Amino acid sequence: MVKIGDIELPDFPLLLAPMEDVSDPPFRALCKEQGADVVYTEFVSSEGLIRNAAKSVMKLDIYEKERPVGIQIFGANLDSMLQTIDIVEKSNPDIIDINFGCPVKKVVSKGAGAGILKDICLMERLTAEMVKRTNLPVTVKTRLGWDDDTKYVVETAERLQDIGIEAISIHGRTRKQMYKGEADWTLIGEVKNNSRMRIPVFGNGDVDSGPKAMEYRNKYGVDGIMIGRASIGYPWIFNEIKHYFKTGEHMAKPSVTNRVEAVRNHLTWAMGF
Repeated sequence: MVKIGDIELPDFPLLLAPMEDVSDPPFRALCKEQGADVVYTEFVSSEGLIRNAAKSVMKLDIYEKERPVGIQIFGANLDSMLQTIDIVEKSNPDIIDINFGCPVKKVVSKGAGAGILKDICLMERLTAEMVKRTNLPVTVKTRLGWDDDTKYVVETAERLQDIGIEAISIHGRTRKQMYKGEADWTLIGEVKNNSRMRIPVFGNGDVDSGPKAMEYRNKYGVDGIMIGRASIGYPWIFNEIKHYFKTGEHMAKPSVTNRVEAVRNHLTWAMGF
């Protein structure tokens, strides 16, 4: 069994990654139905939230059928991030996740997301104060480093653990790589196999099938896998991976009827959520 704080998860949980304009409530509900063990919201701007921007506030909508669900926030200003914690708590999520991995220029240029990977000490200070601010479990999603010369994730993960985060998800690319090339899981494995690490370590990047998920689980020893792009338009990926783990066989692909039903549900929920 894997635990994030007091939240009990099955052995080797599968997590839906937070994705802008993708992981909204209807999509999260679909993924939950199809085997996702934990789902995360789209990332929410701390600056947008404290200014009551409609787009940011709307992302705080969560529903019972999604639990356990994490709200992910990003920012680089301590006061704004602490105010955001207070606002987010009112939505009663199970987890608060900090985005230290988004590589998009408009986020990075403000020192947020993966931009903070240029200043690990600031990353540590921000996280420490946010952990102190809430009784909810705080988790972090990050990358290997800013570029090939700054892959400090093994040390960084340990430092973040020691100031109180309850789990870490690591995307196997640097910020400079964006989403290009192949994800390097070697350092993710080093984080997990660091004898000082006690919290769950989840790997993220390029997992798109049961065989690959099993290969990465066995090779790198991670506690679970976070699925992002492979789930877009295909929420069945979670149950397919679980079926492969259980039987060693590929699950039948969803029929046209299954797909139409999923599309109908997504539309219905989007209209009615």
